[in-house]
Amino acid sequence: MFCLIAFVLWGQGQAPIVGGPCEGCNLVFQGMPESLEPSVRIAPADEPGEPLILRGTVFDAQGKPAAGIIVYAYHTDAQGLYPKAETRHGRLRGWAKTDPNGVYEFKTIRPAAYPNSTIPQHIHMHIIEPHKATYYIDDVLFSDDPKLKGATPKRSPRGGLGVCMPQKVDGTWQVSRDIQLGLNIPGYP
Repeated sequence: MFCLIAFVLWGQGQAPIVGGPCEGCNLVFQGMPESLEPSVRIAPADEPGEPLILRGTVFDAQGKPAAGIIVYAYHTDAQGLYPKAETRHGRLRGWAKTDPNGVYEFKTIRPAAYPNSTIPQHIHMHIIEPHKATYYIDDVLFSDDPKLKGATPKRSPRGGLGVCMPQKVDGTWQVSRDIQLGLNIPGYP
């Protein structure tokens, strides 16, 4: 089924899924707007929770900023749940297309950890390189999350290190997550 999904998406002009098994990777295309901007709001301004801005730069293998790359992100709400929507990724999700300098930005809320779990707060991220490849990268994790303390970082992070140091500026959390295309992605073209 994985190969069939990748073939169907490729046939529609979308990038094939690479990087190994990925539960729900095909959902990155479901509901994607036709027009994408570098800065996108995921959570409505009145969404309960602490405001968060996630931004970063996407780089190619040579370290140059990569324009026109689609960054997809989704996360839980302030209760640690995925608010119901048309996909199991929930309604707190969005797509940003990098600007000429490779920059993307998501305005949202800081997600809560899953209830009754040891899994830390996180934001799931996927990359869509148009007509080349689609794959998930390491989640954004927050260095100040008590559930993250003592965790061993991955030796080969997908897309670069996802652990970010949050800073609160004027009441809004700010985190930066840079991405290197194809880094440690099995089967990357």
